[in-house]
Amino acid sequence: MRKMFITTQNYRLFTSRIEKMEMRGAREAGMMLVYGAPGRGKSHIVAHWAAEVRAAFLRANVDWTPKYFLVELAKVLHVDARGTAQQLFERLLERIVEEQKPLVIDEAEFTLHDNAAVLEKIRDISDRAEVTVVLVGMERILQNIARHKQIHSRVAQVVEFEPISLEDVALACKNLSEVEITPALTAEVHRLSGGRMREVLNIIPAIELAAKVNGDSVVDVPDMKDIPLSYDWTQRARKGVKDK
Repeated sequence: MRKMFITTQNYRLFTSRIEKMEMRGAREAGMMLVYGAPGRGKSHIVAHWAAEVRAAFLRANVDWTPKYFLVELAKVLHVDARGTAQQLFERLLERIVEEQKPLVIDEAEFTLHDNAAVLEKIRDISDRAEVTVVLVGMERILQNIARHKQIHSRVAQVVEFEPISLEDVALACKNLSEVEITPALTAEVHRLSGGRMREVLNIIPAIELAAKVNGDSVVDVPDMKDIPLSYDWTQRARKGVKDK
């Protein structure tokens, strides 16, 4: 499978909201919340954007404390992590203000422990540095953040990642697969994926492997008959194409 970033509808939605963030009136309202079901490409898309704009990207841990977060951020920004939490905070703030570096926190649910103590520290950075902070989480994070009014009021944009479309799957199959996948089989990939780009990225190599074994350069639905392409963990059953 080829290595390439696919510009999906969710990516276009995300970047359009980023543009709106940059034109916001209240500079202290600098947070964006990205959420959605697992497998829809949230982390992949936001990490790609972070690399493009040289944002600081961190993945929150279940045992994060405010100081632990600051130390992890210091590693990413190559800032001296010694001293008290306040000293470290001031050094980090100076670097972020100087570089106007956006901040991305993946798995942001883990910032909500202890009455959102870590997220309050993130809010402090956002307020004082006036930089964009992107929080990435699962479906329930929207309701959980809403309980913290001081933080919720700083969220200027909310982006819900939708299930991937057939158009997205067709684009992925065309650009990533090293064999030609017919429109009919592309539609089956979309069905089997359940709207999850992560699943598409697992199915394409399975198709390629079957094509290699059979010596095919073009692959259609009948070619995949009786070949498992996906797995339903809820039913503990392998899934394949429906040969019409």
